[in-house]
Amino acid sequence: MKVFDDLQADSLLPSTVKEALERTGYALIRQLIPASDVRAVLANVTDVLCRAGWLRPGSFPLDRIPADAAAYGDPDPIFKKTYQEVFNLELFHALPHHPALKSVMRMIVGDQILVHPKPIGRLIFPRCERLVTHAHQDYEFMGGDPEFYTVWIPLHDCPLESGPLRILEGSHRYGIQKHEKENLHVPEIPLDSVTGDDWAQGQFNAGDVLIFHSLTVHAAAPNVSNRMRISLDCRFQDSRRTLNPSNLVFAGESGKSWEKTYSGWRSDTFQYYWRRLSLTLNPTREDIEKLAISSENSALRARYARMASQLI
Repeated sequence: MKVFDDLQADSLLPSTVKEALERTGYALIRQLIPASDVRAVLANVTDVLCRAGWLRPGSFPLDRIPADAAAYGDPDPIFKKTYQEVFNLELFHALPHHPALKSVMRMIVGDQILVHPKPIGRLIFPRCERLVTHAHQDYEFMGGDPEFYTVWIPLHDCPLESGPLRILEGSHRYGIQKHEKENLHVPEIPLDSVTGDDWAQGQFNAGDVLIFHSLTVHAAAPNVSNRMRISLDCRFQDSRRTLNPSNLVFAGESGKSWEKTYSGWRSDTFQYYWRRLSLTLNPTREDIEKLAISSENSALRARYARMASQLI
């Protein structure tokens, strides 16, 4: 296991960022986002976790110390309920649009940038092997054009014991790798068959960001600390490239909607912003409407109908 190569935010050039991504499949940029902006999001998230009873009573929420015996994760119902409250936070959605981050992403994907509207929060309890994220490529889950990039943002200082991401350098050069799915809640690439160069890892601090290609193999280190590891990941691409419409809607997730997500927001700046762009969807809305009519499976018909209705 080698140590990450990194770049400093105050001396970035488009050429150095692109060279790092082409050579290793990732770019780790130190101190890109002001730590205070990241911690503001963390404060909102830990407030939700406190109210849910996930954090130790009497502890300082930003310390992220879990309550005794608390260890929740997808697909636990208790996790889904609390996670939805985190997802609904306005600052959670604003962070991917941070000017410093978008400036760097324009260096990579160009001026016609699309921020995918469904960021993902990682609420990782310590010492819980079943919740460790194993080796995979994000393209396996996102589809669309493989020329998109993930940005992983820890919301606090994240030493190795907290379980930050690891990257398999050079793995983006080997195309789509086979993910095992049988008897697994989340597909993963077996370590004995994954293709790439050396694994890289390292400590992160609040304000650092890790950017990697959709085909870059990555995994989480185990969280062996006594605190939760909390992070956000989001995705960017050239808006003219093909997009899987499932990245815009909640068709298969009961009870979720953009209307519910936005209901408590103070501003409409980041609401439905992608609808102002001329996006190329595959499958198209027309394709989905046809599937909604022709599918013999009633559950699939309902899913496609919900998806089509949200793409108006």
